[in-house]
Amino acid sequence: MTTNCIKFTSDDIETAKGVGSISTLTFDLDITVEPVASSNPMAPTHRVLGRSPRGKLVECGGIWKKQNKDTGSDYFTLTVRDHAFNANLGKAASQDDMSLQAIIPWGPKEAA
Repeated sequence: MTTNCIKFTSDDIETAKGVGSISTLTFDLDITVEPVASSNPMAPTHRVLGRSPRGKLVECGGIWKKQNKDTGSDYFTLTVRDHAFNANLGKAASQDDMSLQAIIPWGPKEAA
């Protein structure tokens, strides 16, 4: 599998499980994502799980569904807490498969 992507089990990302990997210059992490059932609109749609140094599966972040304020279209964001990593999910380059989502990193905005 290509790095910095998540392969979901279906195109309905909000309810699908997935596996993927995130690679940067400072960390390399295989991840599993599991949907979260919640009536709280602020809750994540998924838990992000990684492996501890001893191989245990541990929760390390989440995926949230957001709405673009200008267009009203929905999108997903991902965070990995221990690495202060933030990203958007989007269609992978040269792919028509919506179940394959690219992890597109972004950093915190600089203070004005």
